Amino acid sequence: MDKRLKHSLIALAVASAFPLYSASAQEAQPTEEVKKPGQLETVIVTAQRRAENIKDVPMAIATLKGEKLDVLTSGGQDIRFLNGRSPSVSVESDYGRTFPRFYIRGLGNTDFDLNASQPVGLVMDDIVQENPMLKGFPVFDVDQVEVLRGPQGTLFGRNSPAGVIKFDSAKPVFRQEGYVNVGFGKDRVRNYEGAYNFPVNEVLATRISLQSQHRGNRVHNDRPGAPTTDFEGYKDNAGRIQFLLKPNKDFSALLNLHGRDMDGNATLFRANILKKGTNELVDNFDYKSYPTDGGNEQHLKNKGASLRLRWDTPGLTFHSITGYEKLDFFSRGDVDGGYGASFHQPSGPGTIPFPVETADLIPDHKQLSQEFRVESNNKGPLQWIAGVFYFDEHIQIDSISFDSFTAGNPQNAAYSTQQQDAKSYAAFGTINYTVNEAFKLRAGLRYTKDKKDFIATRVEPPQSVSNKLNDTSNNVSWDLSGTYTLNKDTNLFGRVATGYRAPSMQGRLFDLTSKPSQADAEKALSVEFGVKQDLFDRRARMSATVFNYRMKDKQLTAGSGTVNMNQLINADKVTGRGVELDLQANLSDAWAVTFGSSYNDTKIKDADLFVQSCGGGCTPLDPRIEFKDANGNVIGSAALINGNPLPRAPKWQHNFTLRYSQPLGNGEIYAYTDWAYRTSYNFFLYEASEYKAKELLEGGLRVGYRWNDGKYELAAYGRNITNRIQALGAIDFNNLTGIVNEPRTYGVQFKANF
Repeated sequence: MDKRLKHSLIALAVASAFPLYSASAQEAQPTEEVKKPGQLETVIVTAQRRAENIKDVPMAIATLKGEKLDVLTSGGQDIRFLNGRSPSVSVESDYGRTFPRFYIRGLGNTDFDLNASQPVGLVMDDIVQENPMLKGFPVFDVDQVEVLRGPQGTLFGRNSPAGVIKFDSAKPVFRQEGYVNVGFGKDRVRNYEGAYNFPVNEVLATRISLQSQHRGNRVHNDRPGAPTTDFEGYKDNAGRIQFLLKPNKDFSALLNLHGRDMDGNATLFRANILKKGTNELVDNFDYKSYPTDGGNEQHLKNKGASLRLRWDTPGLTFHSITGYEKLDFFSRGDVDGGYGASFHQPSGPGTIPFPVETADLIPDHKQLSQEFRVESNNKGPLQWIAGVFYFDEHIQIDSISFDSFTAGNPQNAAYSTQQQDAKSYAAFGTINYTVNEAFKLRAGLRYTKDKKDFIATRVEPPQSVSNKLNDTSNNVSWDLSGTYTLNKDTNLFGRVATGYRAPSMQGRLFDLTSKPSQADAEKALSVEFGVKQDLFDRRARMSATVFNYRMKDKQLTAGSGTVNMNQLINADKVTGRGVELDLQANLSDAWAVTFGSSYNDTKIKDADLFVQSCGGGCTPLDPRIEFKDANGNVIGSAALINGNPLPRAPKWQHNFTLRYSQPLGNGEIYAYTDWAYRTSYNFFLYEASEYKAKELLEGGLRVGYRWNDGKYELAAYGRNITNRIQALGAIDFNNLTGIVNEPRTYGVQFKANF
């Protein structure tokens, strides 16, 4: 059976198990409905900058919270735990626990430069996190994660034509409470997490949240004299302290101070681990062995603060949100993934054409953002929000290299540096209008002006060369949506939305003749329709969406095929279409299940677009374009990528959880399993036999006991319990160098609430 048909039938079968009920079969919903035993909790989201029932918001939204978050982060997983756990969402990294790259509906950015912009916005406690290093802040003491799929260009920060992932930390409350969570596991894993909330007095409350994660090294290098002999251990400490001032019912001020200090390793690039002509790992691949002559270390420190003010007056509510972020980053790795070279024996594993040992640094960074917003708070049919937004970022990036063949691996004299200053100004507004009891309309508009100044410099003593780029762009984004209440349990919705990403610039200059690259602004137009429904007396909930989008001047990142550099390009057009399904159900008092599924069909449409390909001798599959000299001799070729899917964009993704519990003593014993499946995807813009990910199924299991009304919990967990190891990515030059997923891990946890 055709794979696409097979997956379609699976999704259809699940959806058909929960059909739409007819309006005539429903009774009128009471004004206030008390939750009955076995019913699902009402999900409240702030996707439209107001607290609303998720069923009433006319867009595709998914949430993660509570026990599911605890399960997915059991082994100390970083933010990549979100990968595949929500329809159409992928997360990956070429930097390890830092620099996560997010994809929604196939739209993302494979750029590994430290000033790379992404089409998926990440908002932490109402503050947009623009730099990739800010996006990896650990997830702890979080109330809820919201995934807003589709363009979010009206209400949120900047650069979100694919969607927004929104994290909301637990806020201070005027009572004493808290928790402590301690875990130990394989590879000397030690995880500590806790929060303490207390009222200082009648008007001031404080919440302190801390997390400390440690793992021992689990990969060894037996090469004599290597700068680094053990890898993949880390210590990752983060904290947050919040102060809530509420002198009266009309005014509140929330101060959030947070920071992170991480020491560990960069991602291991493993030379020649892909079999020529296939996407299989080489025979006898040993995860625990990494022979290299290069160094590997990574350090990240970031700190920030935000101040949120709210003032309620008759008819109006005023908001001020101020954010400041600063970071310091260093990451060093052996990009060639081995030791020696073909001209410097011994070398291996396999052929190492030339050595590449580099480090990227961010010695100077700051981000300042400010939003002022006012909204109506009356009870009439018309509600509105209006505001202004300002963003200012400065970043410096240094790229250095090391001599792998000299004792001590000294730093080479040549280096590159980039400086970027970005400013953004915006004015926005939305209106919600209740046409009648069954139909509600929403519309939004945002004007944005972006200005970016960029300088790339290459230094090869005694020479140096600098290149400057600057750009100013303007855009108007809008959206129009509606919700139709079919009956008390069923809402239908439709949405048309546009999105925008400001121009991007890159300049990791390889030599004195290299030039920086720039990609023009990209714009998105998306249409989606869906249904949100409560089922079986609210014991189940379903959301289904169909969508179609078009990206104009889509920003893409092309590798050089020969050196460790990126080049920004624009595709005339990229299209995407698909379906998404979210399902939750309490099957009985003992059994609960969730299921998510998505199909994403993406396509690059640009007949003249080509990229360099196959550094290191892979097997290209795309049509080729040849370049000839004045005499007609072929001097090179490249891959034509028209019609290819977007990179890192699997067509099918499914996620599934199943929970079983039974009373025991004065508590309950439970088992919780979670699984995520995705089909194949291309690593890069072009297609090659080796650079195509295999389909992947990963699962987890948690078994535990809660007692004393949930005050205490003891659990054992396992992640990637089938221990499936395969290539998730590759390096596009030098040799068949791959990046693999993490192996099986397991451990125990104890949690106490007070």
